[in-house]
Amino acid sequence: MNRAVVVGLLGLVCACGRPEGEPTASLSLTETLGGADTVGYARAVEPRAFVFPADHGPHPDFRTEWWYVTGNLTGSGNREVGFQFTIFRSALAPSPPDIPSGWATNQAYMGHLAVTDVESGRFHAFESFARGSGGLAGAAADPFRVWIEGWSLEGPADGGAAFPMRLRAADGTVALDLTFEAGKPRVLQGQAGLSQKGPEPGNASYYYAHTRMPARGTVVLGADTLTVSGLGWLDREWSTSSLSEGQVGWDWFALQMDDGWDLMVYQLRNDDGTAHPLSDGVLVSPEGTRVPLAWGRDIQVEPTGRWTSPRDGSVYPSGWRIAIPSRDWDVTVTPVMDDQELVLAFRYWEGAVRVEGTAAGRDASGRGYVELTGYAGQRPGR
Repeated sequence: MNRAVVVGLLGLVCACGRPEGEPTASLSLTETLGGADTVGYARAVEPRAFVFPADHGPHPDFRTEWWYVTGNLTGSGNREVGFQFTIFRSALAPSPPDIPSGWATNQAYMGHLAVTDVESGRFHAFESFARGSGGLAGAAADPFRVWIEGWSLEGPADGGAAFPMRLRAADGTVALDLTFEAGKPRVLQGQAGLSQKGPEPGNASYYYAHTRMPARGTVVLGADTLTVSGLGWLDREWSTSSLSEGQVGWDWFALQMDDGWDLMVYQLRNDDGTAHPLSDGVLVSPEGTRVPLAWGRDIQVEPTGRWTSPRDGSVYPSGWRIAIPSRDWDVTVTPVMDDQELVLAFRYWEGAVRVEGTAAGRDASGRGYVELTGYAGQRPGR
């Protein structure tokens, strides 16, 4: 890991969070996920057998890992709420320090919590940091639990499985308490779970997903406590390096259609704005069958607009047309709100979207989430 990133994380893990919207020092995505300082870490170089419940838990030999849940919920009066909850694990060194202390660790944890309240037009984003020691943060496979202080994602207490999975997180006047069922079978992304992000050996992640998790629970938004239901999406990835030289970020789409189909697309972006050939996509049928999509031939992504951040003029795409000619898909993806930018240690846009168009020649609609990284600091003409 780049020394500047290590120093930044070491400073941040001592924090207990910060007020919503208050700026902080921004860490570099490309440095954190790039190929520097990989000596001593495990690498994702070939397909492997996934083993559960072990793979629900941590993989500390790899440098970076995350448990990533997004989803769209509906409460009484058809009130729409989007949410993102992520716990990131980052190894600061390949091995734990040789220090006789219960506080000694080479693992740092970071959590992100974001809620989109469509009715009020408000977007809430929070973060938390802790070292992976002293009970402050950590992850376990059996029983499954990953936590950072009061935020947690956990399976049944008797172990052996991740579902039903419970998410609990709160900050200020915003809180989530949600339970997810597994829904469809898990999907292995890429080549049998090896998701190649760069051409070099090891610039890849191990990646599986649960793309349609029925959700229920409560969301607190100030004075309002909503009983909600909807769908969640879980992404699990671990790696030591992913992005290669010349790659600056990605546009990631997780779309859940009303007819039961799901679509995952990620466009890896080069520094000249073009899509890297290792960009990828997959359809998941209502029964859970994985349908791979070849970038460029089977799937095409075209921005239809843009949004300018009021913070510093950074420009993000906003609205997209996604076409899958081989499946007769042609849909538009529209943010429910323009400003769903997380101004946190990593600055990026991630938010709830609506989907409309046609699929297999029939009218189609749905909801989903989009993540945009590597745009912060970019302006027209740069």
